Amino acid sequence: MPYDGFSAHVSEQLERDRATAKPPQSAFAGASAELRVELREIVDELLEDLDGLAADLHAHPETAFEEHRSVAALATLLESRGIAAHTNVFDVETAAVADLPGDREDGPGRRIAILSEYDALPGIGHACGHNVIAASGVGAFLALAALRERHPDAVPGRVRWLGTPAEEGHTGKEYMARGGAFDGLDAAIMIHPYGFDVTDQVWLGRRTLTVTFHGRPAHASAQPFMGINALDAANLAYSGIGLLRQHILPVDRIHAMMPVGGDRASIIVAEAQLKLYVRSKYPDTLRDLSQRIDDICRGAALMTGCRVEIDWDEHPPSLPVRSNRELEARYAAAMVECGRDILPGGVLTETIAASTDFGNVSYRVPGIHPLVKISAEHVALHTEEFAQAAASPAATKAIDDASYALAATALDFLADDELAAAVRADFDAAGGAVDVPSYFDPKD
Repeated sequence: MPYDGFSAHVSEQLERDRATAKPPQSAFAGASAELRVELREIVDELLEDLDGLAADLHAHPETAFEEHRSVAALATLLESRGIAAHTNVFDVETAAVADLPGDREDGPGRRIAILSEYDALPGIGHACGHNVIAASGVGAFLALAALRERHPDAVPGRVRWLGTPAEEGHTGKEYMARGGAFDGLDAAIMIHPYGFDVTDQVWLGRRTLTVTFHGRPAHASAQPFMGINALDAANLAYSGIGLLRQHILPVDRIHAMMPVGGDRASIIVAEAQLKLYVRSKYPDTLRDLSQRIDDICRGAALMTGCRVEIDWDEHPPSLPVRSNRELEARYAAAMVECGRDILPGGVLTETIAASTDFGNVSYRVPGIHPLVKISAEHVALHTEEFAQAAASPAATKAIDDASYALAATALDFLADDELAAAVRADFDAAGGAVDVPSYFDPKD
């Protein structure tokens, strides 16, 4: 296999760094130790139902915007515990929302959201482990509901659960955001399964692009000089993008395919098309890279005399994840309580990087998107092996620990005013809220 040696070097470096890496340390107390112990006990009591939910989702995978059975299963579990759950909300049919019993829309205190994803991949089902995300988010929410029922004053502020569909290849959270899902929130948290326990890993921003070149057909032998070859333009654009790779940031990614390239070799191609993903680590570098790709495609059209249509973002783009360091530290403390050896951000190589629509959330409100181990370290997301891991005993253990860690992080944020102030200060220092819908608008 190519680059087996590189993989070995990455593993060696990881082992060296792991020996000295320490999870982020929090300067804040958060909720009381007694409440945290009780919260852990509640999560353990919920585990059978949560594991059953994860197994049910795993056995019945549904792809983006088709998660009707999945969202119904989540809502049914919440309602079985006396919590009203609403689906077809925020202008997304398979989205869902529930509020902690006793919460009011205009109630006092801070509001935090705990998120669940539940869409699967075509062909290989829950090979990204969204069934684990779903169960962990619901588990954290139900644990806080049970804690409040036992101790009405134990959970100050407000807690919202959000069922967020269509992450795979789409941006369901951005559609929900434009429907108001994240209005009035002070923070949002979720987990993602992985081969490591990590507080923060690089998640690249992502845009999609469809480029269609229009030429003029002609007989390729008798009158080729009468034609304008759209395939030439597509080939030049593809080659230009390849040459650009030398000059992009090491963690940037560009993927391209050519779904349209002609029907017969004897006819000058009248229409050719490229479809691309463009990814980068920061919002501004993603915007810059997008402009360079745009220029290459227009240049290819100019060189061949073709007309070109450039259509960015069939679905809204994803921004990179901006993780809140203060929330990270509280989450890490909770996972250490669970006996997990959690790595801080920056230990894993940046070459292991994908994208998620949670990035768009993290530029609206303070948020975290940590990773929880369910598989061997060498197992990659979006593989059959990871799909198997998502239904394994390790996944059950991850749901147990992540449900507690998310619930404890939310409780800490609501109970500790100094922590909440530090969370906001970290968010503001990183640039504050961004107007996500207009970020890639050409006028910018």
